Amino acid sequence: MNEFFQALSTYSFLQYALLAGILASVAAGIAGTYVVVKRISLISGGIAHSILGGMGIAYYFGFDPAQGAVISALVAAVIIGLVSLKARQHEDTVIGALWAIGMALGIVFIARTPGYNVDLMTFLFGNILLVSREDLVLIALLDGLILSMTFLFYKQFMAIAFDEQHARLRGMPVECLYLLLLMLVALTVVILIKIVGLVLVIALLILPPTIANRYANSLGQMMVLAVGLGMVFNAGGLVVSYQLDLPTGATIVLIAGAAYLLALMGRRIQKAPAVESRGQVST
Repeated sequence: MNEFFQALSTYSFLQYALLAGILASVAAGIAGTYVVVKRISLISGGIAHSILGGMGIAYYFGFDPAQGAVISALVAAVIIGLVSLKARQHEDTVIGALWAIGMALGIVFIARTPGYNVDLMTFLFGNILLVSREDLVLIALLDGLILSMTFLFYKQFMAIAFDEQHARLRGMPVECLYLLLLMLVALTVVILIKIVGLVLVIALLILPPTIANRYANSLGQMMVLAVGLGMVFNAGGLVVSYQLDLPTGATIVLIAGAAYLLALMGRRIQKAPAVESRGQVST
């Protein structure tokens, strides 16, 4: 542990990595809370994996892949959102198609990019240790946007997340709010790709809020707890991966997964005495 903190005070790449994890936890905790409550993890997965196509196209034409990621994420969010609203019976088909086409386009364009030797594994599994100052600025800006939108539309997002029909009866523009919510999720996915990559992005998006949901009494508490858990998982994964020389993104997700299993087991243990006591009373 002391070795890590000594390295942290010396190497800027570790400082950037730790700060990136903290900043990413803010967006993931907020957007992930809506994903868990609204139960749209499949939609989030479709958005996430379609992003590779935009990144590959941006690489091919000489643009920043982050720009391609943002554009493709927003486009995928709108397409999936419109299909979800207008033709629910075909939702899973469109999500699967965008998922596969986005991945395939990304692989093809990255492979055909002239003059570049792009490591596809970095996109798929991320590398938080390669986060730059520019990446931190982008993550901070996206965090600010997500926080602002959540603050402005907190009650509206909560209404469509818990009871969409009631929100319609109250005259809320449900379709527009739903698309805006998916766009916020899409921007969060862009942030998390840099941390854990495309393959593991959904795990980091849903695990902290899922754990938080077991202990929070309100949507706001769930968000705060999810953000805090995300920060702990990211920092803990960074420390463990550095000490044991393991892939950082995968280590972060494994720690989050272990915490989820512990929370699940703890819940069952808490319920067991209550069930037993009820049985004794009934006899």
